[in-house]
Amino acid sequence: MFPHVRLRRLRRRKIIPLLAETHIGKDDLIAPLFFDENIAGPVPIQAMPGQNRWPVSMAGDVVIRLKSAGIRAVLLFGISSVKDAKASGAYAPDGVIQQVTRAMKQACPDMVIITDLCACEYTDHGHCGYVGECCDGPNLLNDASLEMMQRIAVSQAEAGADIVAPSCMLDGMVAAIREALDDYGHQEVLIMSYSSKFASALYGPFREAAGSGFSFGDRTGYQAPVSNRREAYRESEQDAAEGADILMVKPAGWFGDIITDIKQLGLPVAAYQVSGEYSMIRAAAEKGWLDERRVVMESLVSLKRAGADLIITYFAEDVCRWLDE
Repeated sequence: MFPHVRLRRLRRRKIIPLLAETHIGKDDLIAPLFFDENIAGPVPIQAMPGQNRWPVSMAGDVVIRLKSAGIRAVLLFGISSVKDAKASGAYAPDGVIQQVTRAMKQACPDMVIITDLCACEYTDHGHCGYVGECCDGPNLLNDASLEMMQRIAVSQAEAGADIVAPSCMLDGMVAAIREALDDYGHQEVLIMSYSSKFASALYGPFREAAGSGFSFGDRTGYQAPVSNRREAYRESEQDAAEGADILMVKPAGWFGDIITDIKQLGLPVAAYQVSGEYSMIRAAAEKGWLDERRVVMESLVSLKRAGADLIITYFAEDVCRWLDE
């Protein structure tokens, strides 16, 4: 008891780093990237200052720069020149993600390539699979869309993806994708499931970046309600049982309780610090209202403290530079 016990003794500036319980390192970080096959040069993303859409021709240059910074993994999103009801651009052998994956593998074989596995960027309606009439009107057709996800997964694996990351929140998606990958000889390709993905208001800037807005309705019919903790756990529990190698919580910052819950399933957990989280911090920093570096590092430490093993963040390259400094 006080005065013999003084916790403030542990908080001297030169002592704090020695006793830090939680650390952020470069190996914790995954950098998300947008590649657009309709452009010839980088295009700034207005809603995400500091981020760009990249042309396919620059895939090699981008991945080499990130590798030099110390980043070991990237998560790829594609903007296709083809959008139709079947999402054919998502599984075409020469699709945007397939081209970028092959180019990155050639330029930097050691980089871990993670491919977002969904259809919303490739469908003309912006939903994550086939759409038809359901009990409450037009909606995503679950079982028919699983076949589409299988086709996309195999195409991405054949292009060289190390990890496929299904984000469609379809029931049974992990089992269906695992079966397809195994049937086509891709047993070593990992599945990082967007297993607890919430119907969040924080995705707005991403939809501008990826061109994935929807033409009708919303995605509340397949993404988890932000209010439901037990349901989010069940989603990840089911994906774990179906063979997911890594689980994901998205968004990250406001869902630390879910990260802690999911950690108990015993699989590696990724936390996705989404576009809205990035844009809020970046905008406040540009106004001079926040110290960007301190806020970003604090946000990432909080995710690690909650139990995240991996953090997907648009600040990845900045964090590597700060760690070097």
